[in-house]
This record gives sequence, C-alpha cells and structure tokens, in this order.
Amino acid sequence: MNIRSLTRGDGVVIGAAVLLLIASFLDIYSIDGASDSADIPSLWGSGPVVLGVVLAGVIGAALIVVARAMPQPKKVAGLDLGQFGIAFTVFAAWSALGNIFDPAGAFDGEGGFVDELGAGLGLILALIATLVMAAAAVATPLVPALKGALIPAARPAAPQPYGGQPQGGYGYPGAQQQPYGGQPGQPSQPGQPGQPFGGQPQPGQAQPQPQAPQQAQAQAQPAGDFSPFWFAVPVPRPLFAEDGSPTPIAELAPGTWYLAVEQRGANLVAQTQDGRRGVLQDTSGIQRG
Repeated sequence: MNIRSLTRGDGVVIGAAVLLLIASFLDIYSIDGASDSADIPSLWGSGPVVLGVVLAGVIGAALIVVARAMPQPKKVAGLDLGQFGIAFTVFAAWSALGNIFDPAGAFDGEGGFVDELGAGLGLILALIATLVMAAAAVATPLVPALKGALIPAARPAAPQPYGGQPQGGYGYPGAQQQPYGGQPGQPSQPGQPGQPFGGQPQPGQAQPQPQAPQQAQAQAQPAGDFSPFWFAVPVPRPLFAEDGSPTPIAELAPGTWYLAVEQRGANLVAQTQDGRRGVLQDTSGIQRG
C-alpha cells in the first residue's frame, strides 16, 4: 500500500470519518426541559443508528482509502472496493437523514413525549459528517481539485543532468537503480581515461588521434532525441500494456519516481519498481526529476 497515492478527496473522507466517530459518543436525543444531569444515550445506544450510520460510514471510508492505496484495486462481484465504499457512504448519509426526521423511531409517544424529543448533537454531527463523506467520495473522480495528491511528491535534493537519475532511485529515497541504457556520469571503463570537456591532455597521456570532420560530426550527434529520465505523476495514472491492451497492468502513484525509458508520440513507456513496463497515455502535469 502506498499512502502517497491518496488524493485530497480521500483526505476529506478520512476527516469526515473521524468526525463521525466523535459524533457517535454524543447525545442521540435532545429533550426539551431536560436537566444537565439527565442521562441521555449516545449514538451507540441505538442499534439501527450504529449499524446504518456509524459503522456504514466508517466501513465505507475505510474501503475507499484502502482501494486508493492499493497498487491494483481488488474487485468483488465485478466492482472494486472503492465503489463499494462509495455505496456505503451514501447509505450512511441516507440513514442519518432519516434519523434526523424521526429520532424516536417506532416509539408511539403516548402522553406527548415525542413532541419534546428531537435530534441530539450526535445525530446532527453524524448527518453533517456522512453528507460530507458521501459528497467527497462521489465528487473525487469528477473534480480536478479533489483528484490532486494529498501528499505532494518530494523533489530531488539537487538538479540532475538531463536524463539522469534522482538520488535514491524508485520511490526517492530508496535503493539505487540503473537507468535504462546506462546513466550519464558512470565511471570510465579500464583503459578509457576520462577527459574533461575542452581540457588539455595530462603529461604521459596518449595524444588523441585527429579525426576526420565527418567522423567527429557523427560522434557529436546524440544517439537519439530521447534520453531516459525520472518522473512523478500528480495524481494516480493507469499504466497500460505495450501490446495495446485496454486493461491497465499497474497504477502509477504520486510521490514515487518512475523511469521513462521510451517515448511513443505523446505517450511514455515507463518502468515500475518491480520491473514491469507499460505505456503511460496521460502525461499531463508530470514532474521531471
């Protein structure tokens, strides 16, 4: 699980779940004329409220967060966990609304007692929490402001050469990885002493042989217009198979550095931490290392 893949909308869902838990320990009823010492039960004193509002909302929030943090969302009956979580939050908000309108439930209220019975502070806060939770869960895939990363990606400590690797490799900081096709700045091989650009040969060092203009010009040209580079995505992005299959093979999460090894038009071929390669079709807003 990668918590850096959580979005701002997920943060709103988590905050609403915390508010719902706090509300569950407050009064479920408000009784006109009741003294401050009156023993009024909390939301945990009502089974329907606990099951339909408190637990449904908390379980829904947990499913949404877990589904977002997993690299490959799990599916149950053809639906992923996030969709089940959204359904739970909407149901919790609907149940909370019903309890606000009828806090006494099936109590007949003989003697006019129901007229003095209203929704307590716990029910009111529970309704607010579940409404915010459901709204954030539904709107996160639709509103760009909520799709942004909850925890921004960390930038490399120092600028790297074009096509170079940020220190720490995948998921900076972390274990060092070898870039695709080699990395600029590697130590010279034995028998191939390095020469500073424009520098003079040292005493005792073999003089370079003059080259033909055409050969020198050919060596000055880069091997290709594309050089591998490290990048991070601003929001979770699917990574598709190179054979064009419409099913994603992985999901790139914000806060992790990935290696772009090839460019295909407007798309990038990226490599994940476990060595899988795929096509990133949406390259808008990526952050280069």
